[in-house]
Amino acid sequence: MLELVVRMADITTLGVDAIVNAANERLAPGGGVCGAIHAKAGPELAAACTALGGCPTGEARITPGFRLPARFVIHAVGPLWRGGAAGEPELLASAYRSSILLAQEHDLRSVAFPAISTGIFGYPLDPATRVAVEAVRTATAKPGSIRQVIFACFGSDVFMAYRDEGIPGQV
Repeated sequence: MLELVVRMADITTLGVDAIVNAANERLAPGGGVCGAIHAKAGPELAAACTALGGCPTGEARITPGFRLPARFVIHAVGPLWRGGAAGEPELLASAYRSSILLAQEHDLRSVAFPAISTGIFGYPLDPATRVAVEAVRTATAKPGSIRQVIFACFGSDVFMAYRDEGIPGQV
């Protein structure tokens, strides 16, 4: 049975099969959660990302977790917010679905997501949270390897947005 949960946590500390990185199209180390993941994983992560040659918006790629407690990092590229009429909801949903698909292809049981695109990419929190929850629920509707999805939140506003979407919380 699948468990969806929201947790106040630093995603880089979670001992799950995979954490999801809110990546850019070049898969280069950046700011926010991306920078924190790269810093904790070590320089091997940047080298592995460079070898992948990038990733289009709405898709995801997978690398080892290197020095992270997570075995893998799934790099999901969400959209930049341009006001909502440039396909942002579809691209954001696709980034979540692509991440779930990669996790299932690698027979992973637990995955932790940050709030993709809500930081420097500027996607408003409440609509992004709705898209994230719906996309994950849809992508995991068919039975597969995934048993737990954690929405890892760094701030209480993000935590409450997921709670407002009906996801049970753990502090």
